[in-house]
Formats: sequence, structure tokens, C-alpha cells
Amino acid sequence: MLIRLLEIKPSSYYKWLKRKDTPNRYERFRLELTTFLRQANQQHKTWGYHRLAAFIRSETGLIFSDLLAHKCCKEAGIRSKARPYRYRKTGAEHIRFPNTVKGHWNACEPMSLVVSDMTCVMHKGLRYEWTILLDTFNNEILAHALSRNGDNAPYYHCLEALKQKSLLLNRTVTLHTDQGAVFSSRGFQLSHEGYPILRSMSRVGTPTDNPVIEALNGWVKNELYLEFNLRNTDDLLGTLNRYVSFFNRDRPAAALNYKSPVQFKIEQGFS
Repeated sequence: MLIRLLEIKPSSYYKWLKRKDTPNRYERFRLELTTFLRQANQQHKTWGYHRLAAFIRSETGLIFSDLLAHKCCKEAGIRSKARPYRYRKTGAEHIRFPNTVKGHWNACEPMSLVVSDMTCVMHKGLRYEWTILLDTFNNEILAHALSRNGDNAPYYHCLEALKQKSLLLNRTVTLHTDQGAVFSSRGFQLSHEGYPILRSMSRVGTPTDNPVIEALNGWVKNELYLEFNLRNTDDLLGTLNRYVSFFNRDRPAAALNYKSPVQFKIEQGFS
């Protein structure tokens, strides 16, 4: 009666009845994609569905949209463990080095706009200070150094790397930092006199004036703790070195259309 009422052929009904408990090709693909997403999430717990999708497409050659990846992640409960951003009010500019960047972060070539910052990392219950020098053209970590108990040497180590690179380029490099005690000190300023380095500083307590490295600090530490076991590794500096190599050569960056910093730089025609 129902077949006649719905004007369905009996053969179509029996075909459906036979297949109704067997997933079709679309359902099988979603199950396969969900498996890949879950595996990638176990390896990279801080990544969102955009980066997970780009990673899976690169590794497997599968063709699918970010929207499908989002649906699969939502149904499977796959979520990034990264902390959300919190807004802070802006402060005053530095009297000697004002903010000359002012939100213009679209560097056209390597080493034209470089940023530096210090972030704290924990290892076996001890607090370390990790200083990073980052090229905003392709978000590549140019130099990094580690210290404890307020040692200023890492700041100068990164500055020395920038000085040597600026001499090779023979053009002015803008170095943007916050107003930390070392960055604001007379000694740090004197250390780069005579080099083609133009200083720029964020306003007081305004991490949004240096968003490139401030945003990366959170992602970097999440990946170090969750994926590189930084808290308990027996080789702290070696782990940081391996992560920097992974970050520069293998980690897909959303800002670079999910290419690694080195891959992006090469594709733009720079060595």
C-alpha cells in the first residue's frame, strides 16, 4: 500500500531494504575523513579544523572542503586545546622608539620587518625564558635562545643574529618589540648602533601592537607542551631546536595558505 501510495517501484524498495544498513560512498568517505582527523588531532592537539584539513590533504591527497572537515570534527567532538584570546586596553608609546609599524604587517620581502619577544616556558617544574626573533614576511624563526633567572644574554644573542643578517642584506631592517626592560635599555640600543636597524616599539601593555609574535607565543607553547613533551623532556634545548626546525620547515601556517615558512619563502622566489 505504501509503495503504491508513494509511487515507488517494488524493486527500488527492496534495493533500499537490502542496502539500508550499509553506508554509501559519501558516508564511507566521511568515516574515513573523521578517522584521519582524529589521528591528526592526536598528533597536533592545538590545531583547528582548517589546519587539520590542510595537513590531511597534503599527506593523503584527498579532496574535500574545510566545511566538511568542520562537520566531521563537530560530530566526532574533535576540538583544539589552544587557549582563547582576551582583549586588553592600549597603553602609551615609548618616548624614544614610537610604534612605526602601526598595524602594517604586510612585509614584501624577507628581513624587512622583524619582531622579537620573550615568553616563559616550564620544564620539570622550573621556569625558563625563551627569546625568539621572527621574520614577519613568512613567520620564520630566525634565531632563538634560552635562559633562567632574568639573564639578558638571549636578547643579545638574537640581536647579534639580526645584526649579522642585516649586514649581509645591506639595507635597513625594522625591529619591532615591546617595551620590556632589556629592549628599552640604553645598552641594547648601543649594541646595534652603526647597523642598519630601525627600532619600533609597541605601546605599554598592548600585545595587539605586536600581534604576529604574540599570537604565535600561545600556539608555540601549546604545541611544545602537548606534542613535544617540553615539560618532561631530558633535552630541553634539543627539543626547542627540533621544534624550531619543525616550525620553519614542516608546520603549515594558516597565514601562508597552509605552507611552511621555508616553503612559502622559496615559492616567492627567495632563497
